[in-house]
Amino acid sequence: MSTSTEQFADVSATTLLRFATAGSVDDGKSTLVGRLLHDSKSVLTDQLEAVEAASIQRGQDAPDLALLTDGLRAEREQGITIDVAYRYFATARRRFILADTPGHVQYTRNMVTGASTAELAVVLVDARNGVVEQTRRHAAVAALLRVPHVVLAVNKMDLVDYAEPVFAAIAEEFTTYASELGVPEITAIPISALAGDNVVEPSANMDWYGGPTVLEHLETVPVSHDLTACHARFPVQYVIRPQTAEHPDYRGYAGQIAAGAFRVGEEITVLPSGRTSTITAIDALGEPVDIAWAPQSVTIRLADDIDISRGDLLAPSGDAPATSQDVEATVCHVADQPLTVGQRVLLKHTTRTVKAIVKEIPSRLTLDDLSQHPEPGQLVANDIGRVKVRTAEPLALDAYADSRRTGSFLLIDPADGTTLAAGMAGESFASAKAVAATEDEEGWDF
Repeated sequence: MSTSTEQFADVSATTLLRFATAGSVDDGKSTLVGRLLHDSKSVLTDQLEAVEAASIQRGQDAPDLALLTDGLRAEREQGITIDVAYRYFATARRRFILADTPGHVQYTRNMVTGASTAELAVVLVDARNGVVEQTRRHAAVAALLRVPHVVLAVNKMDLVDYAEPVFAAIAEEFTTYASELGVPEITAIPISALAGDNVVEPSANMDWYGGPTVLEHLETVPVSHDLTACHARFPVQYVIRPQTAEHPDYRGYAGQIAAGAFRVGEEITVLPSGRTSTITAIDALGEPVDIAWAPQSVTIRLADDIDISRGDLLAPSGDAPATSQDVEATVCHVADQPLTVGQRVLLKHTTRTVKAIVKEIPSRLTLDDLSQHPEPGQLVANDIGRVKVRTAEPLALDAYADSRRTGSFLLIDPADGTTLAAGMAGESFASAKAVAATEDEEGWDF
């Protein structure tokens, strides 16, 4: 099957949706992704031929579409997904970046990576097994990362005779659980990834379902990429001082605008020092501009020679975040070694890395009933818990609810550079009151 040329016609005029898939082991997630790519005509001829050849070698009569995403040799041999696989495809209505994340419990950390930039998460459930612990964990991660839209794909409906009561019971249980976590929008779709029911084409076996297919929902779900409405933040990545005959006094601060917009003539504050200055010039792609916005990479020049280096943050003086050495946040622990009270770590926030110590672990989330287990003493792999960290230097963190870019951070082992935990500053899950306030705003405002 060759890729349709019409399919990619004028894709520059279409919107982009980043979404992640998650599901327990053998829920058919890789098959769903393969079916989505295959039936939307997003598979090149040589890719399909390679899958067909590999399927024949394994003694299968039909192509195993899961092989379209399981790219590692170990994944193909074991029939599981290990690493996050990114796929890019497009239809006439929208472009997509898909992060296919593993289902095994020990690889839940990979979902944190895949969902951290996603606007939508597809959570798969086996219709025979219903909502299991890993399903609840995936819902919790999606809620914690403030993914605005969640799709519950109840898979393998063909193995339960396409029974509506089975689907309805699973959808009700999951929706209740995810709503308690504060997920603003949940869409349940009954599918059979193997047979293709309700993935791209509507199912003839489930006439009781009148909702969209998975692809229809992906093409029409509202998404917003307007980072210019957020608090303006510019983490400095590099200081440019050529000191050449042509540019003897040039001093520019290069980096990517994390959120908001910056204008020439605007007064800014440098954090954590608190010094102020005025933007005299903004260079983008070597050309001067009057205004720049996220996520452009630019060089900003200031009126005053201030001691600014990598890791400093520029923000409008009237909207600068507070700095603090005490960070309270929710973390997803992703390392094999536990995170313990009193442990010395490095905290990486945007382009800034500082020494820190874990002062307290107030609670660990119990996924079964969403209760908090107080004072666990440590967090182990895949745990979600609250931490209090004291940093050696002040940091300018926003609340994660306000900005996914400047409200997130990593805890790193200083001995070997291993990532220990992914952190979200401020409150963890959205309250029911906060969700009600955003229902008319198409999800959370980042």
